[in-house]
Amino acid sequence: MQGHIIKGYSGFYYVARENKIYECSLRGKNRKSKTDFLPGDIVEFEAINDDKGVIERVLARKNQLIRPSVANVEQIIIVTSAKDPQPDLMFVDRMSVIAMYNKLEPIICFSKGDLLNEEEKQSLWEIYKPSGFTVIFTSVVSGEGIDVLKDLLHGKISVFAGNSGVGKSSLVNRVTERDFSQIGEISAKLKRGKHTTRHVELFALDETSFIADTPGFSALSLPEGIKREQLGRFFPDFMEYLEKCRFNTCLHNSEPDCAVKEAVQGGYIAKSRYENYLILLNEVIAQERSY
Repeated sequence: MQGHIIKGYSGFYYVARENKIYECSLRGKNRKSKTDFLPGDIVEFEAINDDKGVIERVLARKNQLIRPSVANVEQIIIVTSAKDPQPDLMFVDRMSVIAMYNKLEPIICFSKGDLLNEEEKQSLWEIYKPSGFTVIFTSVVSGEGIDVLKDLLHGKISVFAGNSGVGKSSLVNRVTERDFSQIGEISAKLKRGKHTTRHVELFALDETSFIADTPGFSALSLPEGIKREQLGRFFPDFMEYLEKCRFNTCLHNSEPDCAVKEAVQGGYIAKSRYENYLILLNEVIAQERSY
């Protein structure tokens, strides 16, 4: 049989199949190998009885996040509040870069959408329209966008990322009709820049849809693998202008004849996107110098 590993604990792996969880051990050859078995992995296993089994092998992964360790994630739901507190567009832009670096689809979710009028929503949507990102507005109060979000989650492994106070847990609870109060919550230690030792766990929404509880994911720095010349390529709204810059090594900062800066001045790229790009560029440069 095949199923998804939802968590590993004390040498056992819990595999979900057809809305049922099997506690599985590893076949001897797997215990001796250096293969990692991660939440999100699709595995073949043999059932020993109604709730226990033995894992035979892991199937090929679509991808793997290193920090946190989880496999086959397909999208990141980047949650920020539409109001109270104000939208954290720096967080959105940072997480979208992390998503694209890991070949994941970023879904931008503005929670508390009931607090905005249509004109205000349009203004936020216009910021990300040139990027091609999916943008949705949700509300646990009015129910706005809940069905849209459910459809986006169906058949995929998704990660939710969002800072405290944006209503992320309430949103997940509403979508799943369960109480996943621990999903994505950032502890006081994380706010002080510490790391958590709690392991990743998947929560099944149905047989093919999972949400990954990834402690600390929202507190990640930019991946060290991103170089200063590459950063602009993780901003899809920059792409059509990159080849038009005077210099092929243009960082779109102080260089002359920069097509990206001209696009910002012309209103084709949102000013907030460009300003956040410059902040992230300085961060990438600082990381390079620290090596």
